[in-house]
Amino acid sequence: MLSVKILLAEDVHMIRGALVALLELEPDFSVVAAVDRGDVVVERALETRPDVAVLDVDLPGVDGLTAAAELHERLPGCRTLILTSLGRPGTLRRALAAHVTGFLLKDAPSDRLAHAVRSVSQGQRVIDPQLALSAWDCPDNPLSPRELEVLRLAAQGADAAEIAGTLYLSKGTVRNYLTTIVAKLNARNRIDAVRIAEEAGWIP
Repeated sequence: MLSVKILLAEDVHMIRGALVALLELEPDFSVVAAVDRGDVVVERALETRPDVAVLDVDLPGVDGLTAAAELHERLPGCRTLILTSLGRPGTLRRALAAHVTGFLLKDAPSDRLAHAVRSVSQGQRVIDPQLALSAWDCPDNPLSPRELEVLRLAAQGADAAEIAGTLYLSKGTVRNYLTTIVAKLNARNRIDAVRIAEEAGWIP
């Protein structure tokens, strides 16, 4: 029986240990590396040459989707399976853009994880059914590229003056953009607009 070599990235020590133990219960799985940061994923993958990288979406250093995209470039033979506790349809869209092969919710049954790893190792795409339905129902992005730039900076905590300076706009123009964004997203205010856009995956 051929062994599926797995790299696991999960920053919570207890969960990481539990996942390693769970994966190694499978006779055809071998966890060749277990890391707690996203910025060491590619380095350890190049050392251990895993068949599948199982990555938590929220990792320190760089997030799991960024690590997956870099892994696809540096080690294209390694498939990636993203684990997340939040079923945001926008995150699924970002995952597909990062060439992720599988996407699974953390509360999925343990046998589904094993099945997902095997399927991903064979080049099959695995997407949690709940996430697929959510992504299907997610509306298209109504914001223009410039509006997205403004909202992305607002999400980082920049005020109107700072956004204006960064994008070489007047403060009045920035305020107009923010008003338009809130209206387009049917948001209560700027903070609510940021939340809506982040959950939809329109801004990282």
